[in-house]
Amino acid sequence: MTDQKHPLLAGLQDATPLANWSSAQLNDAAVEIRDVLCNLLATRTAHFASNLGVVELCLALHSEFDFRTDRLIWDTGHQVYPHKLVTGRYDRFETIRTAGGLMGYPNPHESVYDLFMTGHAGCSVSTAVGLRSGDVLMDQKDRRTVAVIGDGAFPCGVVFEALNNAGELGDDLTIVLNDNKMSICHRTGSVAQYLDRLRGNPFYTGLKHEVTKLLDRVPMFGDPAERLLAQMKEGVKAGLLGGMLFEELGIRYIGPIDGHDIALMQKYLRLCKETPGPVLLHVVTEKGHGYKPAAEDPVFFHTPPAFEDRGGTPVTRRSEGCPPYTTHARDAIGKAMERDSRVTVITAAMCQGNKLEPVREKFPERFFDVGICESHAVAFAAGQCKTGMRPIVDIYSTFLQRSYDQIFQEVALQDLPVVFMMDRAGLTAPDGPTHHGVYDIGYMRLFPNMVMMAPGYAQELPMMLDKALTLDHPAGIRYPKASALEASHTPAPIEVGKAEWIREGTDGTIVAYGAMLEQAIAAAEQLSGELDMGVVNARFVKPIDAEMVAKSLEDGRFVVTLEEGTVVGGFGSAFLESAVDQRLDTRAIHRLALPDEFVLHGDRSQLLDESQLSSNKIAQVCREAASEIGSQVGV
Repeated sequence: MTDQKHPLLAGLQDATPLANWSSAQLNDAAVEIRDVLCNLLATRTAHFASNLGVVELCLALHSEFDFRTDRLIWDTGHQVYPHKLVTGRYDRFETIRTAGGLMGYPNPHESVYDLFMTGHAGCSVSTAVGLRSGDVLMDQKDRRTVAVIGDGAFPCGVVFEALNNAGELGDDLTIVLNDNKMSICHRTGSVAQYLDRLRGNPFYTGLKHEVTKLLDRVPMFGDPAERLLAQMKEGVKAGLLGGMLFEELGIRYIGPIDGHDIALMQKYLRLCKETPGPVLLHVVTEKGHGYKPAAEDPVFFHTPPAFEDRGGTPVTRRSEGCPPYTTHARDAIGKAMERDSRVTVITAAMCQGNKLEPVREKFPERFFDVGICESHAVAFAAGQCKTGMRPIVDIYSTFLQRSYDQIFQEVALQDLPVVFMMDRAGLTAPDGPTHHGVYDIGYMRLFPNMVMMAPGYAQELPMMLDKALTLDHPAGIRYPKASALEASHTPAPIEVGKAEWIREGTDGTIVAYGAMLEQAIAAAEQLSGELDMGVVNARFVKPIDAEMVAKSLEDGRFVVTLEEGTVVGGFGSAFLESAVDQRLDTRAIHRLALPDEFVLHGDRSQLLDESQLSSNKIAQVCREAASEIGSQVGV
């Protein structure tokens, strides 16, 4: 039965019919897509403004290419909602970002149209160059390759590494630069200014056509004067047409063109296909296009909370609960900057996500947004640190991975006291495996000189930051995208390498690292009357509290370690290593952590339960551990 509300989308089993649709049909499909996106936001948070901005671009691409065989990489993948709607997933679209439903990013397990699970920015050009190279070597030269990359992601270092390689190889390739003047927040840097100059060139408003026609009449002959005239002609053309940065790299530059004119984009995409070698098509779009509130405030509407549209006015559904850890981190950073003029904060295009707008406004000279350039952010912080400044690098756990070599070489090896604030550490729920910050415990604690900690209570986060800023070594603080647990007592002062005992127990001990303390306390209370359980707020994974480890295992008690991180190389591994080093009996240690596999998207509480990290599952593991010990001693 045909969907009466969205008949064009409902009739698509794949994207092939778009090649035969008229301009009117394609524009009608754009209206349907925007309606679906607005309906989605009435039920849940999702990426919104970025998807509204690429609707026409998506339709133009799929009408000119057959991406069942041609290659398409979206960078970054949060803008693939229109792509999913036209590639046979309309009937499942309402499940997006829910457990068992469609992923909010490309997913090769869902469709042949999705080649890579692209959740991080910058790698589309590299993978596209590799795809084209492989197709040439495999004698599949008829397959076309397209990479779509936003202007916010374009300054990533890996993009220029890829452009350098693409220009040298010279293989046919189309790079669509989707220029909407935005990253997640407003862009920063000189590359953004260069793109602004290209877009703002007055010759693109009509004069360009007349001048280039005139230049085309200039003949080229053989004597030196005429050769000079010819060189001048080419120089003037380059000045008018812009794109010299790309042309000098061996990449043909075309544009900029209107990214909301489907017919115009079809024309230029055909030109790209006919042009040999790598081509960059500069497309200008508006983030949030088609929904006025999103177009006027694309930062808020990047991933807005669920809202109801009332006559063009979005009415947000307010969430209840304690303030998140991110809010406490922001406030702690602001207070530290007030106290000490040496403290700076560095972020990588995530000012809004890290809630740092008030800090940016109050301390503009000590706030640095380097764009989506995490490697540079860390090396930049190391440079500041060497001068005596005290930089705080505030980056999501999943994105900090991109600067791994700089954490090693420029910070840990030099033993510089850079402070890493790792937001979104742990499960990021509907964002899924590309964004879960579950690896930082393992990838940070192995470095010499590094101090690693995590607050169990909201009150501990500013205490830990204050402590970190007094250290002579690099330090990291991890915290999740979750409401922060408020302590009912005054937490003990932060002492490096010392845990806090919340309660002692005669049967066993639950040792929680970071935000898992809330589940640990709930599990111990649930077991009251069955088992007398101790609870420890570990605070540190490096250095771990060796005395706490030994005390937890006294008198044959069992221990359950908890962490919102991976079981391999995580806090439980550190606890086990400490016990082995102290020659303690490790048989009664039970490590609860996320499994050694990529965790899919879904509700955080559901994902914790599936990973045995909910209070109910923790309590059951304690019962089983106690029963096991009882059977061993003949009870």
